[in-house]
Amino acid sequence: MGNRRRVAERRKTGPAVVGGMIAVVVGGAGFGVYALYDGGAAADEGTSASAGHRAVKSGPLTAAEIRTASTRFLTAWQHGRVSEAAAATDDSTAATALLTGYTKDAHLKDVTLAPAAATGAKVPFSVKATVSYRSLGKPLTYGSALTVVRRASDGKPLVDWHASVVHPDLKDGDTLVTGESGTPPVTALDRDGKEMTAAAYPSLGTVLDGLREKYGKTAGGKAGVELRVVRGKASKADKLSDKTLVELSKGTPGTVRTTLSPTLQAVAEQQVGKRERASVVVLRPSTGEILAVANSGHGFNTAFQGSLAPGSTMKIVTSTMLFEKGLVTPEASHPCPKTYKLAGWTFHNDADSEIKQGTFKQSFGASCNNAFINFAPKLSDSDLTEEAQQVYGLGLNNWAVGVPSFDGSVPVQSGAQMGASLIGQGGVRMNPLNMVSVAATVRTGVFHQPYLVSPSVDDRTLAKASRTMASKTQAELKDVMQYTAAYGTAAKAMAGLGPDYGAKTGSAEVDGQKKPNGWFTAYKGDLAAAGVVQAGGHGGDTAGPIVATLLKTGS
Repeated sequence: MGNRRRVAERRKTGPAVVGGMIAVVVGGAGFGVYALYDGGAAADEGTSASAGHRAVKSGPLTAAEIRTASTRFLTAWQHGRVSEAAAATDDSTAATALLTGYTKDAHLKDVTLAPAAATGAKVPFSVKATVSYRSLGKPLTYGSALTVVRRASDGKPLVDWHASVVHPDLKDGDTLVTGESGTPPVTALDRDGKEMTAAAYPSLGTVLDGLREKYGKTAGGKAGVELRVVRGKASKADKLSDKTLVELSKGTPGTVRTTLSPTLQAVAEQQVGKRERASVVVLRPSTGEILAVANSGHGFNTAFQGSLAPGSTMKIVTSTMLFEKGLVTPEASHPCPKTYKLAGWTFHNDADSEIKQGTFKQSFGASCNNAFINFAPKLSDSDLTEEAQQVYGLGLNNWAVGVPSFDGSVPVQSGAQMGASLIGQGGVRMNPLNMVSVAATVRTGVFHQPYLVSPSVDDRTLAKASRTMASKTQAELKDVMQYTAAYGTAAKAMAGLGPDYGAKTGSAEVDGQKKPNGWFTAYKGDLAAAGVVQAGGHGGDTAGPIVATLLKTGS
């Protein structure tokens, strides 16, 4: 390409060159003094002396190029020269929008940016600014980073643009906004009218967020002023919520009374705290009122929104279907073979057990899988789905609990997958809220949609089942569930709680887990509870004690 001579680039305003050194100072804060021997990014970036053709520079970025590109961007951003800062990135359109909003929408001023030493092409930097909104103001300090890349078309070093450059909590498409929060805060009250907080009841953090989202605008509160991350379409698709970064003034909360029992909630928190990945819900069967909800992990409400295979607790719904169809009765002789083949699959019982000459009730109590799967040839693919929807109100996505919930899923399946769904595997998905509702429906004979806030608060309509089970079917279900609580896999946990009780255990296999998810759902009188301990083992040993303790507490 011929010989090239590197020369200093001339600018109207820029850093001073002293003895081969260049000092960059922004707003009185030194960015550092860098040695730019051999030219650096201020040098000619790739012109060739031959035939007037311009060569595109390629290859790794030099330290000088990284330093100059990052300095150009940070200097322009700090001084509010948005167009210049955006031009120093590889996506000037997106950069212009977010950097404009940084001042206009986020109301950030007095910005000071201080870069640290680069690691490769990545340049970390600290940000100090003031959030100023009307008469309110608060400081904001955080760290971020940018990465310099070489543009393929001309080899020019530019900042690789992503929203996270502006703030690490931003995803592409998100924005920063300062103003009155869209939703006023709420104070959640228990059923007795006393305040419930996440500090006292850690599991309620996600529940309180849900209550604010649902009732904040109608509960009589006033929004506060805050700087927050407002999520864009991509973030919302990933179920990311808006995030408060700085609270300039507290809002005045409205009040929302819930159905929660402070006594049961406290015990539920204590119980799930003894195990990892445990969740539980307590319900009043006669009304559907939710009395307690707790999760050992506080970042996601598995109890209400989880989507897990329920294992053998699903046999309650399967048995309802079998009893209604007249295919079996509790006392009918019905073997449970060690293995059963269906559509190319071979199904096994737990520990390869079998019941050769027992009754269906004994198989239910022992949770013997193949006593259920061997009914598959007598069933249509949609039978279990219809039973779950029509009698138990599951899988219709219409529950109006008062906070976000997943209402269960029992898809229509065929062949071996249909057989697996009969024992709560395959595509069946539930959470403790769904399974406590199943036990409660058996107890009363009627589906009462669970709710955390009375429907009278906002005149919402609760979901209803399209039909109720026959009294004979209910009696049969209570018979097998009482047997399980007294003599079956639930007996150890339910000891001392009878005789007006019933239970069902479950263990759901999960790919990649050494131990199954343990499930337990039960009722005693007008109280029902269900729980799951993920990767904990058999339900009678893991979720069972949690549920039983809550039933004893509420009795």
